[in-house]
Amino acid sequence: MTDLRTPPTSDGDLFSERARQYALEKPLQRIHVLEAGCGWGTGLDLGDRDRHVTGVDQDSSELRVHTVERTDLDTWHLGDLRTVPLPPRAFDIVHATYLIERVPHAELVLDRFVAALKPGGLLLVHLRDRNTAYAFLDRTLPHWLHRSARRGRRRTRQGRGAHARVPQPAGDAMPPGSGAERVLERAARPAGRTAPPTAVYERVASRSGMQWYCVMRGLVVCEEYASRRSIEALGAGTGPADLLCRLVSLLSRGRLTADHSEVTFVIRKPENRFARVI
Repeated sequence: MTDLRTPPTSDGDLFSERARQYALEKPLQRIHVLEAGCGWGTGLDLGDRDRHVTGVDQDSSELRVHTVERTDLDTWHLGDLRTVPLPPRAFDIVHATYLIERVPHAELVLDRFVAALKPGGLLLVHLRDRNTAYAFLDRTLPHWLHRSARRGRRRTRQGRGAHARVPQPAGDAMPPGSGAERVLERAARPAGRTAPPTAVYERVASRSGMQWYCVMRGLVVCEEYASRRSIEALGAGTGPADLLCRLVSLLSRGRLTADHSEVTFVIRKPENRFARVI
C-alpha cells in the first residue's frame, strides 16, 4: 500500500489534474465521467476535452434541487444507488467525493461503481475517515459540533475578511454529515438550501476499509493522502473541538487519530482483471 501523505494540492485540483492526465492517454476519445454524489458536487475540470458527465446520488428534495441546478451534467439519476442504472464498463472516471461515508450499503455501492468503470479507468474517492476522533465526535456529539463550528466560522471571518470561507476545492462534493459541516455549508450555499444528508460511516468509509476493499477487488491504489479539513474548519489548534479530538485520540490510545479527518484515494482499475496487486 502507499504511504499516507499530505496532498500536494487541494483534493479537488488533484482530482481534476489526474482526470486531465488520464484524458491525455485517450486522445480523440470522449471521456465518460460518473459524478457519484452529484447532489453536492461541482464536478471535475477537464479543460476543453470532450466529455459526457452522468450524475447519480440518493433521492431527496435537497439533493434534487442542487442536481437540477448543475449545468455540467448531461444526465443524472437519483434513487437507491444499488439500483440506479449504471451500464457495465461505461465510464472512464468515477468521481466520488463525500459520498461513501453517507450512504448505506456502501460496499455494494462501490461494487457497482467499479463494475461501471472501464478497465484502466480511475476511481477518485475522498471521504471522511470513520476511524478518526473527528468522525467519532460527528457520530456522538453532532449538536456540540454545530456550536463549535459556528464559533470557528466567526473566527475565520474575523481573521481573513468578510468573504473568507472554509476552502471547498472545485470537484469536491459538499461535505455531508450530522455535525460541523451542516453549519459551515449553510453559510457557503445560497439561501434556502437545506442541510446535507447525515453520515452513516460504514466500515468501508475509512482509510483501512478502503485499503482492504481495493485489495479484495484487485484495484490499484496509485495515491493516498490525508487532510485535516474538517478539523481545521472547527478552528484547529485553537478551538475546543480540536482539543476534544486530541483528547478522544488520547483516551482511545491512538485508535481514533486526531492527525487527520479525511483521506483521498486515486485508484485505478487494472486493464487485466487477472493482474495481481503486489
